[in-house]
Amino acid sequence: MSGLFIGLMSGTSMDGVDAVLVDFSATSPRLIGGHSEPMPDHLFKGLQRLCQPGSDEINRLGRLDRTVGKLFAKAVNQLLARTGVSPLEVVAIGSHGQTIRHMPSLDTGYTLQIGDPNTIAVETGINVIADFRRKDVALGGQGAPLVPAFHQEVFAAPDAVRVILNIGGIANITFLPGDRNKVLGFDTGPGNTLIDVWVQQHLQTPFDKDGAWAASGKTNDDLLKQMMSHPYFAQNFPKSTGKELFNQAWLEHQLAQFSHLKDQDIQSTLLDLTCHTIAKDVLKLAKAGELYACGGGALNAELMRRLQLLLPDFRLATTAQLGVDPKWVEAIAFAWLAMRFEQGLPANLPAVTGASRQAVLGARYPAA
Repeated sequence: MSGLFIGLMSGTSMDGVDAVLVDFSATSPRLIGGHSEPMPDHLFKGLQRLCQPGSDEINRLGRLDRTVGKLFAKAVNQLLARTGVSPLEVVAIGSHGQTIRHMPSLDTGYTLQIGDPNTIAVETGINVIADFRRKDVALGGQGAPLVPAFHQEVFAAPDAVRVILNIGGIANITFLPGDRNKVLGFDTGPGNTLIDVWVQQHLQTPFDKDGAWAASGKTNDDLLKQMMSHPYFAQNFPKSTGKELFNQAWLEHQLAQFSHLKDQDIQSTLLDLTCHTIAKDVLKLAKAGELYACGGGALNAELMRRLQLLLPDFRLATTAQLGVDPKWVEAIAFAWLAMRFEQGLPANLPAVTGASRQAVLGARYPAA
C-alpha cells in the first residue's frame, strides 16, 4: 500500500504536538508538510501532575485523555489546512500519544500513552492507528524505542557504520552497522528533560537556546560523577527509560549536596550528563563512524560541540545530511508505523526492544 499518511508525535518534553503529512508512494518517504501545535500551559501542567503518582488519578487521566486527543486532532486539521489536502486523501493517522507512565521492567510491565484515538478520528474524519507500544510489552519487550526499524529503512547504508541519535526529552540511539540483522537501539538516558527543567526553573524560558547558558557555566566533576553512577547507565540493553526516573525530584535529590554551585554551572553539568551518557553508549557499539542527530537537541549547538569532543572519530551531522529534517524524524516514523500496520507488516525489532518475536504494532480506530 502506498499513499498519504499523517504522523503525530508528542515526546517527553511535552512542549507541543508535531504533525507531518508523508507520501510513501515512492521508494523513500517524502515529507509534504509539517505543523507544530504548541502545548497549552494548563495542559502541560496537568500532564506534568499526571506523570507523578497522586490523588484523583483516574478522573484526571480520563479528562486529559480526551483533551490531548482534541489537541492532536487540532494539529492534524491545521496541517491539512496548511497543505491543502483533504482528509479523504489520507489513508490513516499514526498517533504515538502522550506517554504518562513507562514501566516496562516491572514484574508485570506496562506502558501508558493517552490522547484518545477515537476523538482524533471523529474530529479529523480520518482512521487512526494508535497504541503501538503495548503489543511489544505484551511480548516481553520494552515497548521502546520503536523508531529503529524506521531508521533502518530510511537511513542505513550497506557500506557504513551509522548511529542515529534522537535527542528529545530522553535520548536514544539506533546503531546501523550496515547489516540489517544487527541493528540495535535503546535509550541512553536524559536528553533535554533535565536541562529544560533547570532553565525553566531559573530563567523562565522553555529551553536553553543553543546551550548558551550551559556554555557560560563550568561543569562540576563531582556532581557529574555522582549522577553518572546511577545504575541505569551501567545497565545492558535492551533498555528504555523516561520521566518516571529522570525528573525534577531525581534532580533535586542529586543536588542536595551541591547547593553552593552557581545555577549556570549546574546547567553545564546537566548538559555534560546528556553528552557523556550518549557518548559512553555510542563507544560501546563502535569506535568510529557517522553519527546523525535528530530531535530538539540536534539544534543545540553547545550540545553538539561537546558531543563531538567526546566522539572524535565520528563524523557528526544532523539527519538533514541524509535528506530528513531533524525536527520531523520521529513524527515521520509514526506515519511509517501506521503504514506498516495497514500493510500487515511487523514494525518492532526484538533485538532492540527485547520482545520474544516480531509483531504488527497498533490498533485501528475508524473515523466512520
